[in-house]
Amino acid sequence: MTSKQHLFHSLHSHGFVRVATSTPDVRTADVTFNTAAILQQARIAHDAHVDLVVYPELCISSYAIDDLHLQSALLDAVERAVSEIAAATEGLTPVLLVGAPLRRNGRVYNCALAIGGGAVLGVVPKSFLPNYREYYEKRWFANGRAAKGLWIDIDGEEVPFGTDLIFAASNVPGFIFHMEICEDYWAPLPPSTMGALAGATILTNLSASNVTIGKSDERHLLARAQSSRAVAAYVYSASGHGESTTDLAWDGQGMTYELGDLLAESERFGLHPELSIADVDCDRILGERMRMQTFNDAAEDAGRPEDSFRTITFEHDNATGDIGLIRPLRRFPFVPNRAHRLDEDCYEAFNIQVDGLMRRIEATHAKSLVIGISGGLDSTHALIVAAKTCDRMGLPRSFIRGYTMPGFGTSDGTKSNAWKLMQAMGITAEEIDIKPAASRMLEDIGHAFADGEPVYDTVFENVQAGLRTDYLFRLSGQHKGFVIGTGDLSELALGWCTYGVGDQMSHYGVNSGVPKTLIQYLIRWATTTEQFDAACDAVLLAILDTEISPELVPAGADGNMQSTEDMVGPYELNDFFLHHIIRYGQRPSKVAFLAWHAWHDAAAGEWPAGFPDAKKNQYDLATIRKWLENFLRRFFGFSQFKRSAMPNGPKVSAGGALSPRGDWRAPSDAVADLWIAELQDRVPGGDA
Repeated sequence: MTSKQHLFHSLHSHGFVRVATSTPDVRTADVTFNTAAILQQARIAHDAHVDLVVYPELCISSYAIDDLHLQSALLDAVERAVSEIAAATEGLTPVLLVGAPLRRNGRVYNCALAIGGGAVLGVVPKSFLPNYREYYEKRWFANGRAAKGLWIDIDGEEVPFGTDLIFAASNVPGFIFHMEICEDYWAPLPPSTMGALAGATILTNLSASNVTIGKSDERHLLARAQSSRAVAAYVYSASGHGESTTDLAWDGQGMTYELGDLLAESERFGLHPELSIADVDCDRILGERMRMQTFNDAAEDAGRPEDSFRTITFEHDNATGDIGLIRPLRRFPFVPNRAHRLDEDCYEAFNIQVDGLMRRIEATHAKSLVIGISGGLDSTHALIVAAKTCDRMGLPRSFIRGYTMPGFGTSDGTKSNAWKLMQAMGITAEEIDIKPAASRMLEDIGHAFADGEPVYDTVFENVQAGLRTDYLFRLSGQHKGFVIGTGDLSELALGWCTYGVGDQMSHYGVNSGVPKTLIQYLIRWATTTEQFDAACDAVLLAILDTEISPELVPAGADGNMQSTEDMVGPYELNDFFLHHIIRYGQRPSKVAFLAWHAWHDAAAGEWPAGFPDAKKNQYDLATIRKWLENFLRRFFGFSQFKRSAMPNGPKVSAGGALSPRGDWRAPSDAVADLWIAELQDRVPGGDA
């Protein structure tokens, strides 16, 4: 097996299903032409390894043909076309969802048909027929709301018929879809809601919605809302150029949403056929339903639709091996990525912390805020939040008491930045040299460093970290205030903090819900949006360019300082791992798969707005695997006890927080073995 054939590289093995909306060529009432156009798109979809193609409503006949829907010659031609399309799907990968007017028991129904593997799998009639303003569907069609448990004859074959159908691939876990048609989507209770509660992960809509000003926004609103509320993907495909324009116009809008996120959208008003392709994460959808007990409660309250729906199973001939991954992937999942609302999102993230700190000041009647300023990222961001809090409360910034406490590894650069920052912020600033006290403690406990030996072990580091915290707590008592914790979410995840007497402990952990990558981004955002003056911005930018380091060990002979990321891995990878593991509970192999697609090529995909080119990194699979294993060992194996005793602090990101009173509850005595084993078993060693 070559590296690219390894199961790891197959998107289906990670719970993805490739879907597409199709806007085929269409000619009014020309069934032969429309059938050929549908099959042309099906073959293109096959070549693109698509699993499911959603076509527009009534695409075989075309939609805007009015009373021609009741012409027997046209209906005969449609039924022949269905048989032709079914036969043509033999050997094609995708399941095709096509629209057609079909007769049953003296009625004509506006139908969605699932066709694949050479057969019609099932037929779903439209539930809600629009009959207002420009619509007149009740003139031609019967509604299918009560059609359940029925069958329909198509070319001599009895096929399941009704609104009680969902379709499931027997060999692709999670590939379960439901069909509804146009107006169904606008109903107060869309049929797809019951389809989702019955187990469908992919909700589809075959539509012929005509376009008017603002209607595209309305469709987006409905698709986004339904995919979010129904905890599903929603795939919508509308009729385009070629429909009759007697009194209406058509824009051919196609879009795919997943849990409220837009994955793909077609060109509107295009003159040529188009497939809009996206890979839907059915595994993520099912995981979200497991977490969200409201979904299960709704299913129970609705009478357990899974018991009354018929599940049509089929064997899906999906592509194997490496076929890529077609979906937007955020390298920085905790960082706001909506360029048009960037200021608003950053403001919101920032002010969640500010508001939390304001409330704690009010509740404690504090007379000061005490904070250790190192000249690093975390204490800088905590100070920014404290300064804004004072501004909002009408308190002088001298209310904040900042202390820089140089130790054995403190560099001149960070010490200088700490002083410049405190002075630029206008806070009460002092310096306490902890080296004499640290030396005395090391001597008292008989540490080798006290005898002149260059032993820079964990005890050596923790003595300094503990002294800093001890000073801060005593100072807060002296000045009738409380200690602002500076440790962040990333450090808590990795256990990169000194328990109890170090940076794990404070009176209020203002940064505890903010990962390192978001802190970096928010500081940069503060400099570009004039949150502070130019002198302050200059210091902030200097701090952003400083190597992340605890600065507890003296510089080496080469002058290099202790590097945190050399020991625990790049924070941008660790935050990626953290998001996908705590927010969605994803398997390590899937996290590695997503990380590789997000990070292996710096030139591909999108970066957050304003992200510096010089900091755009990329990582190969071997590097991702190495640091993910390290993350798993640290996160699951030995750091939970630190999180179980962490101080209060606000949750900031929907991606999650690690407070034992909030988002994350876990035993302190767990082991990481099964997560590491899964990674080692399912991810190549790095030659891919």
